Amino acid sequence: MPESFDVIVIGAGPGGYVCAIRAAQLGLKTACVEQRETLGGTCLNIGCIPSKALLQSSENFEEAAHKLADHGVVVGGVTLDLARMQARKGEVVAANVKGVEFLFRKNKVTWLKGAGRIAAPGQVAVGDQVYEAKHIVIASGSESIPLRGVEVDEKRIVTSTGALELDAVPKHLVVIGAGVIGLELGSVWRRLGAEVTVVEYLDRILPGMDNEVCKGFERILVKQGFKFKLGSKVTGATVGEDGVTLSVEPAAGGAAETLKADVVLLAIGRRAYTAGLGLDAAQVALDERGRVKVDAHFATNVPGIWAIGDVIAGPMLAHKAEEEGVAVAELIAGQAGHVNYEAIPGVVYTWPEVASVGRTEEQLKEAGVAYKAGKFPFTANGRARAMGDTDGFVKLLADAKTDRLLGAHIVGPDAGTLIAELALAIEFGASAEDVARTSHAHPSLNEAVKEAALAVAGRALHI
Repeated sequence: MPESFDVIVIGAGPGGYVCAIRAAQLGLKTACVEQRETLGGTCLNIGCIPSKALLQSSENFEEAAHKLADHGVVVGGVTLDLARMQARKGEVVAANVKGVEFLFRKNKVTWLKGAGRIAAPGQVAVGDQVYEAKHIVIASGSESIPLRGVEVDEKRIVTSTGALELDAVPKHLVVIGAGVIGLELGSVWRRLGAEVTVVEYLDRILPGMDNEVCKGFERILVKQGFKFKLGSKVTGATVGEDGVTLSVEPAAGGAAETLKADVVLLAIGRRAYTAGLGLDAAQVALDERGRVKVDAHFATNVPGIWAIGDVIAGPMLAHKAEEEGVAVAELIAGQAGHVNYEAIPGVVYTWPEVASVGRTEEQLKEAGVAYKAGKFPFTANGRARAMGDTDGFVKLLADAKTDRLLGAHIVGPDAGTLIAELALAIEFGASAEDVARTSHAHPSLNEAVKEAALAVAGRALHI
């Protein structure tokens, strides 16, 4: 008889491993299938965690080389030890993935090592072994989207995976795609000395985020040294001994130009990873973009098979996947799992950071929702001045009639931390006035949030 589980989760990324832990906490016999040698999926191994380690290290390097003197801290002869920086990144990753392994042992989650495949409804094959499960959760994540004419070798033409492993700083890095991954990794290598050019098909950076915030952020990045070719498409790439030659054309049509680079980072987005999962044989329905179709409760069209995270519709965010993992585990256990997608923040971990939650101004206009906006710049925030980080602003959007907070957008220092207060406000249906009347410590960066909330009613105090 094959071993039987209440729940088998396929994939041990943030959505999958959190789902497995929560299911085990609820008393369900749970297993998690993972083919990597370590747990944590793309995020912990080759995504969120290693990129943030390099972002922090590169920011420390730039601060020592260019910023500390403004504070009266004179550091001479700053040099880069890239090998040590990369080694530290590896140490950070190792600590995180070992932490997940510990949590599996603590919660008695069985790790089924290998590639998982749905052999039939209620059956998961891992290698030659077949296991039975009352419930199967697909949490297989996503992979980098390829681009015709640009062949990735992870040496000269790299995805985010290769960009995290470079053993030398490129003289010229060309990033294809002005999304979160491209701008974060572009920031890492710019700080370490690379010239960075970003080529983007659209006429703006960070598609999907508030346009006013993105325009302000683009100006900041240009000031830092980024070069942008917006409204442009890459139609081909040739690798030679001296680097990569790209063919770039205007997106609207026109004459092509060539662009030389030492390294090219392909970062035009990610797509659901469903290869080898046996979804066809199990007759699990996919949508027009190859994602697993689910209902409002994460159930597929096949009873007993569920799906969460990057493999289904919605923003490809680790914390979104985690919330869905908890929700589906609770639904399987007979509880009322739920995810409020209006209160899921998104963060770009450059410096300054960019963060948002809820609706953008463009979305509100398109929906015909009457709203009020309040803004406050970090140039008028005492703490930001003391830090020497005054780029950016806070922008809040509230319903014109009820004052309920509908969206919050920040570009500035520690925006990713500041947004948490506003995600909580949206989760609890707070008004802009609720935020404005909440006491914020002085001097702090989040006083800018309070002032933006006051500005919604036209009564900001410090501008």
